[in-house]
Amino acid sequence: MPDAPVPVDLPLEARLAAAVAQYGEGAVVLRALSLIAGNNEGEDFLLYVGGEHARGILDGAPVLYWPELWGTRALLYVWNDSAIPAITAALDNQAWRVREMAARVAAAHGLAVEGILTSLLTDDVARVRAAAARALGAVGSDIEVLKPLLKDPEIDVRRGAQQAIDALRKKTPAS
Repeated sequence: MPDAPVPVDLPLEARLAAAVAQYGEGAVVLRALSLIAGNNEGEDFLLYVGGEHARGILDGAPVLYWPELWGTRALLYVWNDSAIPAITAALDNQAWRVREMAARVAAAHGLAVEGILTSLLTDDVARVRAAAARALGAVGSDIEVLKPLLKDPEIDVRRGAQQAIDALRKKTPAS
């Protein structure tokens, strides 16, 4: 019996739920990790994680960093702790979009990567700085490292830093 077509028109969370139903949660995590490592996981899985955008790659567009990004993003929704080393490594990926997404995943799953996130506060890309700041609001403890970002030239970075500072203050009430 042939597999059902990949529901590329559904939102990512629904596509990943369909992938989990098709392959199992562990297999989806492993395949996402394989994408992050730069491997080919087949057309169907690429469509699950990339949706309509994956069709471009399948039709011959340059791959660039997209599969790595989609594999990283999939781990927002389908997770187990075997992904920790890959997400930690992705925080240092050459592609800024992958670094940004890895910071979001680290925050979502409470990963103990405060030092690496702190180093991203000086990233050349504003979106990475903002994501790192927000992630530190979830997994960090040091408000002082965030304060310089309150004067960043990019408003999204300033907002991210302020949100992180507010989150950290809520976690550690003044004595």
